[in-house]
Amino acid sequence: MRIKTTVTLLLSALAMSQMAHAAQQLTVWEDIKKSDGIKTAIADFQKQYNVEVKVQEMPFAQQIEKLRLDGPAGIGPDVLVIPNDQLGSSVVQGLLSPLTLDASQQAAYTPSAMAAFKQGDVVYGVPKAVETLVLIYNKDLLPSPLKSLDEYRAFSKKAREAQRYGLLAKFDQIYYSWGAIAPMGGYIFGKDSKGLINTKDVGLNTAGSVAAVTYLKSFFTEDLLPRGILGDNGLNAIDSLFTEKKAAAVINGPWAFQPYQAAGINYGVAPLPLLPNGKPMSSFLGVKGYVVSTWSKDKTLAQQFINFINQPQYVKVRFQKTQEIPPVVALMNDPIIKDDEKASAVALQAERASAMPGVPEMQEVWGPANAALELSVSGKEEPKAALDNAVKQITMQIEAMQASNQ
Repeated sequence: MRIKTTVTLLLSALAMSQMAHAAQQLTVWEDIKKSDGIKTAIADFQKQYNVEVKVQEMPFAQQIEKLRLDGPAGIGPDVLVIPNDQLGSSVVQGLLSPLTLDASQQAAYTPSAMAAFKQGDVVYGVPKAVETLVLIYNKDLLPSPLKSLDEYRAFSKKAREAQRYGLLAKFDQIYYSWGAIAPMGGYIFGKDSKGLINTKDVGLNTAGSVAAVTYLKSFFTEDLLPRGILGDNGLNAIDSLFTEKKAAAVINGPWAFQPYQAAGINYGVAPLPLLPNGKPMSSFLGVKGYVVSTWSKDKTLAQQFINFINQPQYVKVRFQKTQEIPPVVALMNDPIIKDDEKASAVALQAERASAMPGVPEMQEVWGPANAALELSVSGKEEPKAALDNAVKQITMQIEAMQASNQ
């Protein structure tokens, strides 16, 4: 009887040990070629918490789609990386677990980046990296960046006299024109009394929006921008003119740094310039963030992992390895960011930027908004009429979308 009891106790202890061991495992999906940035943090986390962390790389924009299949099957991750514009739909579909971060923990990140991973007052992710539009200039054609968009307008007029271009930008698309629209009084969606996005309130045809688009239109009517940059292939035209040294400056993102460097351009980077109203140009903020899967078997440990690897000392290492700009307040004035012209420009502009609305209805905005902007800047339609029509179309498409989901 004693032998039987002893065997039973041993088997029970072994089972409990195995269960404990199984619970102390985390699966993490990291972005392609970015896991090197968290190796040090993972090694320290494993030692401190006696945890085994398994890391798998895959494109961050595809992770949430894979989670839809792998999560219910029990083979998904505990922690993954997603872009902020996927947050809204992911929450609606119940794919993500809310996180618990107090006010001081949230304050460790720049407000705009932190807001990108919140739905109302509920936190669903911790911001990892930011990217946004900046001003990139050829130092051989423009020794230092100008302060205002009006100055670039005047500079562009002189450049045209020399058969070159001054500043190039895709002002016919909302992603680029947003930098003027938002600070001049426009908005995409309003907010309700609880601070949640109100998709029934579309503000792309406010007086401020019309004034902004009318101002941007002048760059086209005064022949300061080539007609060839209108439409979907416009970015290719801008890149070609800049790399051929036929343009002194462009508004573009960090993804252009490497190609411009490869083309041999002696370029500098600065935040976007001031608008006629004295406010700095804004921009859309792209944020990558760490989130926890609904199907994680240890959500508490998963959040501990996220908090651990986002301590400033580990974020600093991650920046050195990946060159992704971290929205961590403690690093904004660190020489590693402050003394890096490209990084500091992106970091400063990121503080002025606003995250794209993280709701599924945002997909109904791009087409009508871009069409209205192209009609406006090309002179085919007055900005107010074009924007009014865009808002009507956006509203109708959202109503149809919401009705189909009921």
